[in-house]
Amino acid sequence: MHLASSLAATAAVPRPELGAFAQHLPHEWIEQALQATGTATVRKRRLPAEQVVWLVLGMALFRDRSIVEIVDKLDLALPGVGEMPVAPSAVPQARARLGAEPMAWLFTHSARYWAHASADRHRWLGLAVYAVDGTALRVPDSIENRAHFGSAKGRTQSGYPMARAVALMAVRSHLLAAACFGPFTRGEHSYANELWSEVPDRSLTIVDRGFLVAGVLIPLARAGQDRHWLTRAKKNTSWRVVKRLGPKDQLVEMEVSRQAQKKDPTLPKVFLARAIRYQRRGFPPQTLLTSLLDADRYPATEMASLYHERWEIELGYDEIKTEVLEREEAIRSKSPTAVAQELWGILLAYNLVRLEMERVADDAGVDPTRISFITALHLVCDEWLWCAVASPGAIPVHLRNLRAKLARLVLPPRRERLYPRAVKVKMSSYPRKRPKPKRKAAK
Repeated sequence: MHLASSLAATAAVPRPELGAFAQHLPHEWIEQALQATGTATVRKRRLPAEQVVWLVLGMALFRDRSIVEIVDKLDLALPGVGEMPVAPSAVPQARARLGAEPMAWLFTHSARYWAHASADRHRWLGLAVYAVDGTALRVPDSIENRAHFGSAKGRTQSGYPMARAVALMAVRSHLLAAACFGPFTRGEHSYANELWSEVPDRSLTIVDRGFLVAGVLIPLARAGQDRHWLTRAKKNTSWRVVKRLGPKDQLVEMEVSRQAQKKDPTLPKVFLARAIRYQRRGFPPQTLLTSLLDADRYPATEMASLYHERWEIELGYDEIKTEVLEREEAIRSKSPTAVAQELWGILLAYNLVRLEMERVADDAGVDPTRISFITALHLVCDEWLWCAVASPGAIPVHLRNLRAKLARLVLPPRRERLYPRAVKVKMSSYPRKRPKPKRKAAK
């Protein structure tokens, strides 16, 4: 049975439980992505563009299988002469024809729809809560990838080229609202500034203190209405106290550096912020800085508690790297275009799993963060494989049991565990292994 038929059968079932691939990602969106990027298949092929979209998603969810095996296991190839298996060489060619643009369009379109709706449902004091942070991913050590993405620099060059990514996440469901990635040599602030257009009005974006830069935070706040930020002060952050708002709560004035004004002449010389000093048991005192200046509407104690939800984006990155990517040294693709295609597929697949988890959490009456990601991921992968080989008549019976299985994924309430940060992996002091140049044959 072909995957397209399986998805159609799934969509026809009353209360379909495996809606992540059929209901959440409708065929119309895939068609729009292909038409908008000019990659729709014209001639008849065994692997048309719409099937290759599912292949890229399969690459994200089935990391231990080759792309040819994914095509076979998910029954992605359309019928051919004599029902012969698709030629292995045709699979990477189909990926190359698709390119990265349709996957980028599909992720961007779906992420706006899913993540903002989720953040709107889980507001804090009337504000949708997001987080922004960066991460790095290893890519295969090909000449093209090394030239495009660059490497992390320490005492030696990193063993793999590195891609830098920055994402905007709805923190209370882990759904990604937007993402930007590219060469590691480009800084996080530059990528973050490209995401501010995706931040909605009446929102609060939590960032770590590495983003405490006027050229980053001021554009975020001024680009919309009632858009705010929250971060933690650095040890060397300075300000002038304007007014005392409450115990350990002050209105402060911060200067914008000349370097920042030179880069962006539209920045003011000073800007107002609110400084909230607090201390958690066993840790030194910390100071939060925020653009939320109303101390009555946004109490300091609640602000201090909310800031620690910033860690949810770190957990989201861990889910992608540890569970989805299975701690692989590097992703598969050996060219920058293929890397981009694969990364968009990984982000989209992650959102599909997280969206299904949110539906389960709603049925169970718990927060989405109370659902086990790894178990949900395994169940979704198992069900997709099963749907690819099952008969249409058996699908409804099997799917009706999925929600009952997912109900077992509810985790107990989180304990308040406080651990200091520690470096687990450091760059090696040994030189990177490089292939030796071939010797020229003697004449």
